Amino acid sequence: MIDTTKIFEHDKALLNDEIKLIAGMDEVGRGPLAGPVVTACVIMPYDSMIDGVFDSKKVTKKNRERLYDEILSHAIDYRITVVGENIIDEINILNATKRAMTESFSFLKIKPDLLLIDAVKLNICKNERAIIKGDANSYAIACASIVAKVYRDRLMQDYAKIYPEYDFENNVGYGTKKHIEAIKKFGITPIHRLSFLGSILGEEECKKIYLERKAK
Repeated sequence: MIDTTKIFEHDKALLNDEIKLIAGMDEVGRGPLAGPVVTACVIMPYDSMIDGVFDSKKVTKKNRERLYDEILSHAIDYRITVVGENIIDEINILNATKRAMTESFSFLKIKPDLLLIDAVKLNICKNERAIIKGDANSYAIACASIVAKVYRDRLMQDYAKIYPEYDFENNVGYGTKKHIEAIKKFGITPIHRLSFLGSILGEEECKKIYLERKAK
């Protein structure tokens, strides 16, 4: 059983006279073939811990849903940002992720004294730390991880109703066998990332569709 108190104590140990508010930042959706990348920046209080918060990939769907509501109801401040496939194709997924993260931080109503980010270096806060596997080591980052994950999963559930052939309700845009077979059979949707589909459709076909999209 995972001891989630360790990540809470990790962040709490960072608090001092100069650091009173800590924000955690994480992203979900860098790897899928379809759908947006979503980032969340969350400032949490440290007078009490929400039990069960951990890396969103290690938490069950049922618990993620519960924790999502608890985190947002307890957060001092938070911001969720969605960057879609057109921007991902235009500036690449890393830059799209950084853009989303920058916007999430910029639109916080309350500015933190310390920003903890899962692995990515941004230089957008005077006191900022990139933590490897931050969602498994920092309470604030884990909270952001859960918020971004649930928010994006819900978006993909909505897309599944519009594009039922692609099994988005189960693969949330990742390149599963069923998803790839659907692309080959039915073609792509407007939410597919052309920059991720070269090995499936061919680079020239992706470039052609990309230019057609830009022309619209």
